[in-house]
Amino acid sequence: MDNIKNIVFDLGGVIITLDRDEAVRRFIEIGVDSAEDLLDAYHQKGIFLELEEGKISKENFYEQLRQIAGKDIAAEKIDYAWFGFIKETPAYKLEMLEELAKKYKLYLLSNTNPVIMSWARTPQFSEKGKSLDQYFDKLYLSYEIGYTKPHDKIYEFMIQDSGLIPSETLFIDDGPANIIAGEKFGMKTYLPKNGEDFRHIF
Repeated sequence: MDNIKNIVFDLGGVIITLDRDEAVRRFIEIGVDSAEDLLDAYHQKGIFLELEEGKISKENFYEQLRQIAGKDIAAEKIDYAWFGFIKETPAYKLEMLEELAKKYKLYLLSNTNPVIMSWARTPQFSEKGKSLDQYFDKLYLSYEIGYTKPHDKIYEFMIQDSGLIPSETLFIDDGPANIIAGEKFGMKTYLPKNGEDFRHIF
């Protein structure tokens, strides 16, 4: 950690433990038979990708998903399926962020969507009643920026907007392609497994 001044975290698989299989099961349950092909742990496809890239709105996503399923599905059921991804948010990881914030600038760089963020950016995110925003200096979210990792543009946007120096930055992401992209920009990296306790690196 010598010379490190900034830490950039991914959200899913790093801070939040993911359960892709449960998300797929729930989407199939509500009538999306192609969920296995459309949902990925690191990079979505089809309208799921368009939502994460901000190319379609949440409401437009709901409508297109209903067309794919060939039936009317309540928004609440679609949200229920999305939240199948969220297995747990370990309290010790949030405490880790609080400790690290005393020494480093903390940023979040996440491929995500407005459905997940409608929960994460509220007090319901943590047992302490703190929203995701309160753990970081700034959130960089794919659907707001218009690109998903590992596209160069999302890294370029974060680096320029934050003013961080890549050589002084540690990037933690569970997606191998995302890590390779981070290294290309000159960041130090760490690739944890989904749900791993990686506190030992600090």
